[in-house]
Amino acid sequence: MTVRPPLPPFTEETARQKVQAAEDAWNSRDPERVALGYTEDSVWRNRDRFVAGRQEIIEFLRAKWEKESDYALRKDLWAFDGNQIAVRFQYEWRDADGRSWRSYGNELWEFTDEGLMSRREASINDVPIDEADRRIRGPRPPEEHGVEIPLR
Repeated sequence: MTVRPPLPPFTEETARQKVQAAEDAWNSRDPERVALGYTEDSVWRNRDRFVAGRQEIIEFLRAKWEKESDYALRKDLWAFDGNQIAVRFQYEWRDADGRSWRSYGNELWEFTDEGLMSRREASINDVPIDEADRRIRGPRPPEEHGVEIPLR
């Protein structure tokens, strides 16, 4: 059985580690790497889409990153309890026409005892921005781990 530390029940420190690990994985834009953090039968709600299982997660992420170029993400711990974590996030990207976007959202995560995410619910809103207003341009440097992103 796959074990993915840190494991629940989460402390503030281990919840922050889990959030940073998720941010790092998503910023890799590698669907297979991201999917390894989820159970084989993980269930997602992402905006208006429902995704179930690792293979669907991989397919979903491939399509996402084909559409969203120059994708860069920041996640912040919002709350945690036992085997659940809530995060807020922002990511920036460009569409096929070269327009820049900032996407704001919240996620609710639930983990197995082995540290794999079995449930993910994401609510996301997209806001068009000028390219000059982009502030997230790649993975977070280690010296900025744990530094919250500004809301606007």
